[in-house]
Amino acid sequence: MLIIGIAGGTGCGKTTVVNQIINELPENEVGVISQDSYYRDLSHLSHEERIKINFDHPRAIDFDLLVNHLGALKQGKDIHQPVYSFVEHNRTKDTIRTSPRKVMIVEGILIMTHSPLREMFDIKIYVHADSDERLIRRLKRDIHERGRDLDEVLHRYQTTLKPMHQQFIEPTKEFADIIIPNNKYNTVAVDIVRTIINEKLA
Repeated sequence: MLIIGIAGGTGCGKTTVVNQIINELPENEVGVISQDSYYRDLSHLSHEERIKINFDHPRAIDFDLLVNHLGALKQGKDIHQPVYSFVEHNRTKDTIRTSPRKVMIVEGILIMTHSPLREMFDIKIYVHADSDERLIRRLKRDIHERGRDLDEVLHRYQTTLKPMHQQFIEPTKEFADIIIPNNKYNTVAVDIVRTIINEKLA
């Protein structure tokens, strides 16, 4: 199994890069695990308490479960990925059954901050985008898809997202094998990644 980690700041375009890679590979050979599925279970807290949680800090992620799940996939076992609700700020009771694939892509803003997880990646990719671009994408996504209002998103960006990005996410660039600038559609970088994957699969 080839495990690829794709990191980068919020709104940098990780999902776009993941899709560009997946679109050129046979459907049954690639699977995706999102870090967002592994936010800690906060059922013991009220909705008001959950809203105040800093979800952009590494401690918000259940890395132990993510590492265990990835290890199980490497051993050829199915896993049950948690399902996270951004509206409720918590895991749901649902899970998604995920089977091992030749290529597993793990994507998320904080995945390179955790060394045991990072060491499981055969290829480490960091997607870089201009901070203004990332803010604009984040605004659009949170308002349209996650039911947030403008003031809430801007407040969270200034008080949490930006400082957490500078403290935890930006420094993980140094671990990356490939840095993909994603201000424009970057075919060359994605083609290189695809070539490496095909060579490993062959």
